[in-house]
Amino acid sequence: MVMSENGQLYTIEGIAAALILLVTAFIVVNSTSVYTQGDTHINDMQLELLGSDALSMLNTAPNSSFGKSPLQTIVETDDSALFRTLFLNTINNTTGPGGDRIQYKANVTYVDKDGFVSTLPLSDSPHPFVGGEHAVRVSQWVIVEKRFPDCSAGSCSGKHAVLVEVLLWRD
Repeated sequence: MVMSENGQLYTIEGIAAALILLVTAFIVVNSTSVYTQGDTHINDMQLELLGSDALSMLNTAPNSSFGKSPLQTIVETDDSALFRTLFLNTINNTTGPGGDRIQYKANVTYVDKDGFVSTLPLSDSPHPFVGGEHAVRVSQWVIVEKRFPDCSAGSCSGKHAVLVEVLLWRD
């Protein structure tokens, strides 16, 4: 009885195909999660929206009589403790037990009396940013009646726009 080489070739091809199918099935079954392009940034978008909403709330006057908003008062008086209290209470507020662990670093960007753009720190959260966390930036324009740094009374009259920028991350 003579063995045909064609039969051996079909046998080897069948075994190779079966191994490929088994390895593919093993990989598919053992994958814990499949990330799509949109899934990876949902947490960042939620954090950005939360920070933007918190700044908008702080920049809204408490009544409709065109009074100053809490954020205007904080920037004009450099009250970092009040900003920390109001901002952390707003962004870390949850419906479940305990609060969230969102941290922040806030700065005020302004144009000084000589026309240069400068930045001053407004407030920091208790836990510093070490760079391992993924952070998002939110900002809000605020109209204040003060230039930075303090200048003579004659050149500080009138309202000026400053940009409050906040870097947010989860601890």
